Amino acid sequence: MTSRFLIGETDFLLDGQPHQIISGAMHYPRVHPDLWRDRIRKARLMGLNAIETYVPWNAHEPVKGQWREDGDVDLGRFLDIIAEEGMHAIVRPGPYICAEWHHGGLPTWLTADKSLRLRSSDPAYLAEVTAYLEKVNAIIAPRQIDNGGSVILVQIENEYGAYGSDTAYLDTLVTTTRAGGISVPLTQVDQPIPHMLAGGAHPALHKTGSFGGRIAERLATLREHQSTGPMMCMEFWCGWFDHWGEKHHTTAFADSAADLDRLLAAGASVNIYMVHGGTNFGLTAGANDSGRYLPMVTSYDYDSPITESGDLTEKFHAFREVIAKHAPVPDLPLTTPADAPTFSVPFEAVADPLELTATDRGAFETPATMDELGADVVLVEYSASAHTSGPGVLEAEIRDYAWVSRDAQPVGRLQRSIGDDSLMLPAGDRLELLVEETGRVNYDTRIGEAKGLIDTPRIDGEPVAGPWQVRTIDVSALGRAVADAATDAALIVNGRASGPVGLRGTFVLDEQADLFLDTRGWGKGYAWVNGFFLGRYWRRGPQRTLYVPAPVTRAGDNQVVIVELEAVTDATARFLARPDLGHEVE
Repeated sequence: MTSRFLIGETDFLLDGQPHQIISGAMHYPRVHPDLWRDRIRKARLMGLNAIETYVPWNAHEPVKGQWREDGDVDLGRFLDIIAEEGMHAIVRPGPYICAEWHHGGLPTWLTADKSLRLRSSDPAYLAEVTAYLEKVNAIIAPRQIDNGGSVILVQIENEYGAYGSDTAYLDTLVTTTRAGGISVPLTQVDQPIPHMLAGGAHPALHKTGSFGGRIAERLATLREHQSTGPMMCMEFWCGWFDHWGEKHHTTAFADSAADLDRLLAAGASVNIYMVHGGTNFGLTAGANDSGRYLPMVTSYDYDSPITESGDLTEKFHAFREVIAKHAPVPDLPLTTPADAPTFSVPFEAVADPLELTATDRGAFETPATMDELGADVVLVEYSASAHTSGPGVLEAEIRDYAWVSRDAQPVGRLQRSIGDDSLMLPAGDRLELLVEETGRVNYDTRIGEAKGLIDTPRIDGEPVAGPWQVRTIDVSALGRAVADAATDAALIVNGRASGPVGLRGTFVLDEQADLFLDTRGWGKGYAWVNGFFLGRYWRRGPQRTLYVPAPVTRAGDNQVVIVELEAVTDATARFLARPDLGHEVE
């Protein structure tokens, strides 16, 4: 027998009875798929009755026409596990999701077409969005509650009132969603600020809010714009994200618990953002830019009730006590945090790791951007003849970080995040720049901006004439390439090594185990364990460890690989007992 989920005059209705949603956000690509059930079950033990997730388009279709719905992006399996654990699901397919996720979920192949007007009723943009939603809806539709599945709500777009007010665009999204077999109620979300709630409004959508704190005021504003039906905080912010170069954010668990109590006591439904944040594995971390470009760290712990590695925090227990005042909470044993294995692994070195996955892209009269070079290019070498008989000032707009060399000798770095766009060049014949994209902006009007070397660099005000030789580096393939390459013992001297350099080491485990890889003593680069791409590290902090999920390890021999782009002062892989996400900024 299937159930029905509806929006009534004052409440959500489950089989005709008032139902208060107590949900938590958990994004399936940010959690190893072998850990989905563990994290979902822990959320249920906190007292939640639903799990919410975004759907990142660019994770499912990183290259146009190459759709994935397996492994870490098996949305269907994730929704099935939620149902098996006796919970409901809320799905937010976007197409734009924000979420501090790379590019706000939009594929780079989409935004590379500068003729498209993103998040609008532009027919060319809507054609791509419609094709995407048809694929997602085919996964969601058979898993709705009225088909015996878990899904009770589907959201249209995301915080659209903060961006635009194109009703025709929302019309198409609603029509496409309904045509795709989605019959459950449709929602929208905006911050409870009048112009945002008004701009993102659509008569077919139930308004929800995103906020933390000032509960009564926020609910009152939301009620002014949603005069009937249940109140819902679709994003109850109980933590926050981190940027590289800033402090680690935490929130007082007692304050968050008190606000959660106020929401539930008011009869509002809630989705805790995040109940479990997880990790921006690989190259999935986004960036913000509200006047200054700030890339996200690899961890998405978010100071959540369930940590990045699945531990139950003081916030978890405080929230559980609050929820127990308003709804049934399972009376089952809870886990306690345990230390991870601690040990050290000496590295051996691989020379010129970037050569292992480099592709010559030819000559260009002006530097090609990463977007022009292909989907999700993140590391590019640019070089050109640039003779000067004396020193000169190089000026270049780079997005986002560049290592500058003169006749193959390093001379300095350029960094967008600190506004560093010039340096003194010595005399020489050739100019080389290795440019890294450190995270695509996931919010507001800079979504879709070009990456790489923007326009032509200048020396003493004069453009560096082409041709520019361009090579792209396949970063995702570096881990396996370094794992298989020959070593060079001469590259490590007194425990130090200069980059770019590949470093690898082997360690033995008695059984699978969560690990915390210490990145102190390293500069800037990428890390893998057993071929699994953990993500980026950077000496700027605040994050000082990378989380290694137990399922990527194995009993017996294991291998850790890093590709260091600057320099290491400790050519050792050290694994710590606990994570370190909160050191002060250097």
